[in-house]
Amino acid sequence: MNYYEKDTTQRANQEHFVKINNRKNLEITGVKEVDSFDNEEFLLETVMGYLIVRGQNLQLKNLDVGEGLVSIKGKIYELSYVDEQQQEKAKGLFSKLFK
Repeated sequence: MNYYEKDTTQRANQEHFVKINNRKNLEITGVKEVDSFDNEEFLLETVMGYLIVRGQNLQLKNLDVGEGLVSIKGKIYELSYVDEQQQEKAKGLFSKLFK
């Protein structure tokens, strides 16, 4: 097993936690990838599926890809998980926004 296979296996078994403090600080574990983000919306791929974070003045405070940890600060309005059918729509929406 090479390094990349080991990393993928470890992340697949990783737990997923979401912690919000006063709607201003958000910590998420089990993040596989940050697909896209701006000051109003983040699209994160987690071990439990895609997660959309919406808010105002959102900033990426910390990103630790090895540990799968993401910290976001700003005013948090909404967290929503995207099922598989909505996943392609979400990715398509972001690709249109960032062209």
